[in-house]
Amino acid sequence: MTPTLTPPPETVSPPAADERCDRCNAAGKLRITLSGGSELVFCGHHANKYAEDLVKITVRYATDPEFTWRGADLMAN
Repeated sequence: MTPTLTPPPETVSPPAADERCDRCNAAGKLRITLSGGSELVFCGHHANKYAEDLVKITVRYATDPEFTWRGADLMAN
């Protein structure tokens, strides 16, 4: 039997303090990774406003430690 090596999951880091929302230029609170590897950053307002749509296209995500994303619960389901 030949063992199969599985690469470790890629991690996504939360937005840096100087990163801005791709929608409105406010401070980034959520970073999502799409299936093709592209990343988007959203402020808290837009992350929660579009949570239902974002979970449909998100492969991985990371949030600012002080931010609670509404989509996290949706991703778990």
